[in-house]
Amino acid sequence: MEFFRFSRDIPFMSWRRIAAAISILTFILSVFFIATRGLNLGVDFTGGTVLEVSYEQTADLTKIRAVLAELNMTDVTVQNFGTSRDVMIRLPVMPEYSSAQLSETVLDALRAADSTVEMRRVEFVGPQVGKELLENGALALLFVSLGIVAYLAVRFEWKFGIAGIVANLHDVIIILGFFSFFQWEFSLTVLAAVLAILGYSVNESVVIFDRIRENFRKLRKVPVENVINNAITRTMARTIITHGSTQMVVITMLLFGGEVLFYFALALTIGIWFGIYSSIMVASPILMLLGVKREDLVKPEEKKPENDGAVV
Repeated sequence: MEFFRFSRDIPFMSWRRIAAAISILTFILSVFFIATRGLNLGVDFTGGTVLEVSYEQTADLTKIRAVLAELNMTDVTVQNFGTSRDVMIRLPVMPEYSSAQLSETVLDALRAADSTVEMRRVEFVGPQVGKELLENGALALLFVSLGIVAYLAVRFEWKFGIAGIVANLHDVIIILGFFSFFQWEFSLTVLAAVLAILGYSVNESVVIFDRIRENFRKLRKVPVENVINNAITRTMARTIITHGSTQMVVITMLLFGGEVLFYFALALTIGIWFGIYSSIMVASPILMLLGVKREDLVKPEEKKPENDGAVV
């Protein structure tokens, strides 16, 4: 069953110069914002205090945030966990409070607003732990990237490995650029989303690379540009259905997942759209730039000698 049918090949590669200008501009802007503004790292990375409190009735998160705002604690994360009566509060490091003073101050304020609140757990996350998490996260990104290069180079050819990793790094930098520009909180869940996008984007690139390899075998005398256009056009129906259904799930998380899933879903949303774009308009043009040709993927046929020396 085919829901979307394209009667002609879409000339993606004729737009590659415009796409290259857009990609380079957004990439440079993202690097600029990351370098100048940095990331708004969450408590997971910077350290802080984590409180778990419980109410007899369903907790009013808006009211809890208002109570904390009255204490000039606006840079906090308040979310449910477990049940609707249990609340987790994440507070950044505050030099004017010790960990014990901070938890007592918050608990007193919450009790003044609702006497049924009970403290369940207080945990201090030191800056050293956060630094180790950040370093481990960066290493995870590095190893995943190297694994992708090795996989594409072995499965296809080194030119595909370079094209794939450039497209993936383009997606990662763009996501980080968005988080840096808007100063959205970068937490462990966002890092998990970035790693997920790496796998998601490389899967999209592999699908297109597979079609390109098939076309090189079937379309022997067709120019490389037309081979790639045909390969991408053949994947468009799958792209629309797959990414459309995935995006519906992610948007549901974005709208109804609450604060705990909001930035995770936001990073996935940005990554999915740029993952589609980079697989089509970054990876494929780089293949052309690197001079991919049929001989890179298809071994030349050996010509049989006209005279094998047999004498009849």
